Amino acid sequence: MPNEDKLREWIEAFKEAREIRRKYADWNFIKSQPPKIRIALEYYIETGDYRGAAKMLNMSVDEFVNFAKEKAKIPTTL
Repeated sequence: MPNEDKLREWIEAFKEAREIRRKYADWNFIKSQPPKIRIALEYYIETGDYRGAAKMLNMSVDEFVNFAKEKAKIPTTL
């Protein structure tokens, strides 16, 4: 049972982080982007996978995280 409790905690933390990213993201900016960028930003918001999103855009991880944070106002969550 302890593993199930840990899994539930992890799932809850993942959901909370996703809600924070959704809430604070600049959706007007995101929706104004070309499809490839919009999809990568939405993917990052939903999954928290900044590496995968950076790869979609052929950006370095640092480049993508800075872009998402500065331009799209998506907070980094842990």
